[in-house]
Amino acid sequence: MAVSKTREISIIDSGGAFSILRKGLFLSKEDYDFEGLSALRRLLSNEKARLLHVLKTQKPGSIYALAKKLGRNFKTVNDDIKLLERFGFITLVAEKTKNRIRHKPELTIDSLTINLKI
Repeated sequence: MAVSKTREISIIDSGGAFSILRKGLFLSKEDYDFEGLSALRRLLSNEKARLLHVLKTQKPGSIYALAKKLGRNFKTVNDDIKLLERFGFITLVAEKTKNRIRHKPELTIDSLTINLKI
C-alpha cells in the first residue's frame, strides 16, 4: 500500500494581510517566510500543473529533458522547478554523468491541502 505524501499550506489573516505557513516534512524557519499570496498564485498555475503531470507520468531524467517534453524554455522551467522545490512539491536529485552533474526533478508529494483561516 502506497503512503500518501501530503503538504498543507495555510493562508492566515495577519492584521489585514495574508501570511502563508507550510506544513509537512523537512520544515525549517525558511519554510515560513513566503512572499504571501503572490508566491502561492504563481504556484497554482496551469503550467505548473502541466509540469507536475509530466514529472509524474513521464519521469524525465533532468530539468533539460523536462523542458523538452514540455516544449518550453529551459530557464522558465528551471524557475518553475525552484518555486515548486521551495514549496516542497519536488526535490532535485543530483546524478553524476561522466564529467557533469545533472539534477533530476522528482515529485515528493501526491496531494496538497490549502486552508484559508480568516
